[in-house]
Amino acid sequence: MLSRVADSLYWMSRYLERAENTARLLDVTMSLMLDAGGTNAEARWQRMVASLGRPAGMEWDGSLESMARKLVFDSLNPASVTYCVNAARENARQVREEISTEQWQRLNRLFHQMHSPHAQAQFSSSIGDVLASVIDGIHLFQGVGASTMIHGQGWQFIRLGRYLERAYATATLLEVYQPELLLTHEREHTGYQYLELVGLLRCCTAFEAYCQVYTADLTPDRILEFLLLNRDFPHALRYCVDCIHIAIESIHRSGRRRSPEELTAGIGRLHAMLGYTTIGEILSGAPAAFLHTIREQCLRIHELTYRYYVHYSIQSALAV
Repeated sequence: MLSRVADSLYWMSRYLERAENTARLLDVTMSLMLDAGGTNAEARWQRMVASLGRPAGMEWDGSLESMARKLVFDSLNPASVTYCVNAARENARQVREEISTEQWQRLNRLFHQMHSPHAQAQFSSSIGDVLASVIDGIHLFQGVGASTMIHGQGWQFIRLGRYLERAYATATLLEVYQPELLLTHEREHTGYQYLELVGLLRCCTAFEAYCQVYTADLTPDRILEFLLLNRDFPHALRYCVDCIHIAIESIHRSGRRRSPEELTAGIGRLHAMLGYTTIGEILSGAPAAFLHTIREQCLRIHELTYRYYVHYSIQSALAV
């Protein structure tokens, strides 16, 4: 596969995952703002911005609607949903022959939806509906892709981009929430604390899945365990890392180049961090440092992927 094709498929997937994550966090944050107690609107907004990696231009200006509109529709701001959808569509356009017609149609429809005057007019009265529509559109694209695209090397680059972006986003979210989760035991039975924990799970679409495993007894250590170490839930870090591992191995097997040992070691190290540890060991150490290490490892895997599959040298390409 040409490096430019792998690059476009990888970033198409990452941008769509980023758009969905932003829309979901904004939807949950605005729902939490309906509760007047506990935390004010500015503090909730700042926490959400931190969970998105503190993008520039998202500082609180006192108007929730204008800030939310900017985060959704500002096509010049790299943090916005529209910017991410635009970038995903442009990457898909460059490799139109590698994706199915159904994928292109679904992504093109989402693109025009984001630029529709109706969506922007509807935003003031039905913010939740607009965000839900965006998330549904991204899910439809992913479902159509799984059903209509050959699951070869290109598909694996799509999966690699999706789960690497998701792993990094989940680790960032937990790192932002971690001090509040672990240092508020005196409030753990209050309505405020319960609402915050539900909000964290909803940010990862995990509330129902968590209840199936632990019932509705929400405790910080169980939530961290579920979102870090569960091997069966798609937004849990261990699940994401398992999928990254599988995608990289599949790319190695389907290519003609020798497996890069540095990349294999990097993903193996991250895989071992989540596969051979317990929540007790994490909590007895430094959870924030553990989460920060995961984020650094995700960045490292991204850098190595680019080194070996996109910006590789001629000597590396000829190696067998």
